[in-house]
Amino acid sequence: MFDRTSLAALSAVLDGGSFELAAARLNVSQSAISQRIKKLEDQTGAILVRRTRPATATEAGQRLQAHAETLNLLERDIARAMGNAPDTMDRPLRIAVTADTLASWVLPALPQEDRLFYDLVIDDQDHSAELLLRGDVAAAVTSCKTALTGCDVTPLGPLHYAAFASPDFVSTHFSDGITADTLACAPALTFNRKDRLQLTWAADVAGQAIAALPTHYIPSTHGITEAARVGLGWAVNPLPLVQPLFDNGELIRLRPDVSLETQLFWQVPRQNKVALARLTKSLTTYARQQA
Repeated sequence: MFDRTSLAALSAVLDGGSFELAAARLNVSQSAISQRIKKLEDQTGAILVRRTRPATATEAGQRLQAHAETLNLLERDIARAMGNAPDTMDRPLRIAVTADTLASWVLPALPQEDRLFYDLVIDDQDHSAELLLRGDVAAAVTSCKTALTGCDVTPLGPLHYAAFASPDFVSTHFSDGITADTLACAPALTFNRKDRLQLTWAADVAGQAIAALPTHYIPSTHGITEAARVGLGWAVNPLPLVQPLFDNGELIRLRPDVSLETQLFWQVPRQNKVALARLTKSLTTYARQQA
């Protein structure tokens, strides 16, 4: 059994990035924070915090921090059932979402009546499952339709994507049509090195893989949309995000007959299932409205 005050100290250090800020947050001395962390490290036989700037968790520290978050959720759920729920959790709820779902529907789907604070971790849907398996997050939006070990999975439905560019970009780069040759010369807009949407769409349109697309890297879904609007390149983004710009003529949808979709799933560890039931229901409802 881990001491709750020590777990709170660990969470405060990792959330704030320093022993000093953790002490201020918990209204104790910095020495007390150090002693509580040392107590946990002695108890686990492992280093939990890298004493860097900012302070970061080791793998063991991440697991213990996730354990503390699970305890918070369970205790909050029990308190709510007894009509004595606290105003807020001790620390923000860490959940993994994708940049595209964040830009499309996640924000209005986050319940506010639970008085939760959220710590949204952004990662690709094909990689967010790793965060959950490592214990870095309490739940995750993923592309895994099979329940991860110890988790329950809920289908969220598809997120539809469309390719687009500005009218001027289309007339400059695609006046002769969208082909393997024109795609090989027209600048694309890519979120990061994990992002395969543009390559996949281009291969579908050209009927062959494009060895390399000339591309700008812009790590923001909204940033990519704006970059396309001003003519920097073409891109693929969630249809709900860009449909208004198609409607007003600021962007042109490229090859409407060629579309992409990603099936998404919500994975929650079973020990968090009841505590996160309201969040699960809200996310599921909003996601399916976009399908």
